[in-house]
Amino acid sequence: MLDPNLKTQLKDYLERVKLPFVITASLDDSAAAREMHGLLQDIVSLTDKITLETNGTDARKPSFTLHRPGEAERIRFAAIPMGHEFTSLVLALLQVGGHPPKIEAELIDRSGTSKATCASRPTCP
Repeated sequence: MLDPNLKTQLKDYLERVKLPFVITASLDDSAAAREMHGLLQDIVSLTDKITLETNGTDARKPSFTLHRPGEAERIRFAAIPMGHEFTSLVLALLQVGGHPPKIEAELIDRSGTSKATCASRPTCP
């Protein structure tokens, strides 16, 4: 499903995944479900940290969720994420895989939270 150039780029991003997680797909017999299954197979082929299960029971088909083993489903995609939605998928894969989000210094300054502040507060985000 993914072209070779995009696969290479995605593989580079997925090297940042630290924790294993599961993609659970809810599929039917539609062409869209077959296309989604192909996309998900491409993704899991790029790293050993992601497992694909196709036993999802979501009423929305095709769809898939991301979650760590033993945890509740965290993120759900209904339909195939393409265009700008593909960027959201990549960010979701990294988040569930334990890669910390990149936060711009300007946002940290605006929030009033600094590393020094966090060190003194156990509930700091």
